[in-house]
Amino acid sequence: MDRAEWNERYTESDDLIWAEAPNRFVESECAGVTPGRALDLACGEGRNAVWLATMGWEVTAVDWSDAAVEKGRALATRRGARVDWAIADLLDYQPTDADYDLVLLSYLQIPPNDRAIIWRRAAAAVAPGGTFLLVGHHSRNLTEGWGGPRDPRVLYTPEDVVAVLDASGGFEVVRAAEVLRAVETDDESGRVAIDCLVRAVRRESR
Repeated sequence: MDRAEWNERYTESDDLIWAEAPNRFVESECAGVTPGRALDLACGEGRNAVWLATMGWEVTAVDWSDAAVEKGRALATRRGARVDWAIADLLDYQPTDADYDLVLLSYLQIPPNDRAIIWRRAAAAVAPGGTFLLVGHHSRNLTEGWGGPRDPRVLYTPEDVVAVLDASGGFEVVRAAEVLRAVETDDESGRVAIDCLVRAVRRESR
């Protein structure tokens, strides 16, 4: 989907498309991490960014959909959270290197060449001792899971992500896993989506 299509989707309803609560894996993986500066890339309606801000993080949230960011601003206001919002195409957006204690990518599903560029920039933005956290739709979700994109090009595995981190250098992979996410639907419960989760820490400088 291009920017116009995402804007159209976000404006179809005044309600949030996604839940107001943070993604369950973002919440669990960030538990116990000391708050600092966080960068949420492809933030959508801001549910993760706003949650991080309420937990004491200084958050910059970036998305190319101005409609999504507008909903994020409204959510932040309701929750009393302070977030620095930016509207930008991530292929053009260049975060400052080694400047963030947490860099988050949540369900950014784009073709391989484009996502590799963004993943490399995200990795470079992590400060020494900081955390790189990615959650996305796993390649196996296409045939064995529920929901998510139907284009196999935009799906990936933990190994794909780790390969980019290894090429970037300086990361210790804490977790690289296929994880299951229960999905409630209008007609049936018990649906399960298959997600990709990678958490890595940049080694401290010597």
